[in-house]
Amino acid sequence: MQYLSLNNGIRIPQLGYGVWKVPNEEAATAVGQALKAGYRLIDTAKIYGNEVGVGQALAASDVPREDLFITTKVWNSDQGYDNTLNAFDESLEKLGLDYVDLYLIHWPTPKFDTYVATYKALEKIYYDGRAKAIGICNFEIEHLQRILEECEVKPAVNQVECHPYLQQKELKQFCQEHDILLEAYSPLMNGTKVIEDPVIKEIAELHGKTPAQVILRWHLQTDVIVIPKTVTPSRMQENLNVFDFELSPSDMDQIAALDRNERNNSDPNEMHMR
Repeated sequence: MQYLSLNNGIRIPQLGYGVWKVPNEEAATAVGQALKAGYRLIDTAKIYGNEVGVGQALAASDVPREDLFITTKVWNSDQGYDNTLNAFDESLEKLGLDYVDLYLIHWPTPKFDTYVATYKALEKIYYDGRAKAIGICNFEIEHLQRILEECEVKPAVNQVECHPYLQQKELKQFCQEHDILLEAYSPLMNGTKVIEDPVIKEIAELHGKTPAQVILRWHLQTDVIVIPKTVTPSRMQENLNVFDFELSPSDMDQIAALDRNERNNSDPNEMHMR
């Protein structure tokens, strides 16, 4: 496993396991298998409805708590200062933990303009030591600028959709300038057409790897944290086997040229679901 350092000095595994769309009744088994495979970063959220299952897997695991990196998120309907504090308490209880390693705002929902107050609740949670780091998801540059201007604690992470067809170059550059790490969800574009891209397939053949492994390796070499999701143990292992090869500058240039600003998920400025 490779690790990156957050802007407060906390180390985070660069490759983690996401549990979006994993039903609660399957989460304990899936996360347990992921931990056995070697994953130490587990990414969940209140809206996923599987924090209880994740917590069961953590309780059953013999991996020491200090070796784990657990992330969860506050949902849109819980935004606002007091609501966020209550939602965090609920998430901790479901996970069966005393603290999380990273707590995130799931969406900025700019229509409701509550993300600054929400972030200030995250700051209290951070100051109280109940989250080792705090950050945001799906924040565009204009949302990030408000947080940087109006809040005290710089976000450690911005988790966004990112893959070869949506490389987030401008946002990534902004985050780098402000010492904020980018974390990629849907890093394989949810297993859709980017996996079949001829350029990706050609590079995969050259290295004797799968297209998915090439894409994950590309993320790692661009200093992005990546959280692929699968419930298949063989795929879990496949996704981990990306530390034994390196993409060449030519490979990286070819993948960089694939960027087409194509989203597979919601636009942060239009996502107002509560």
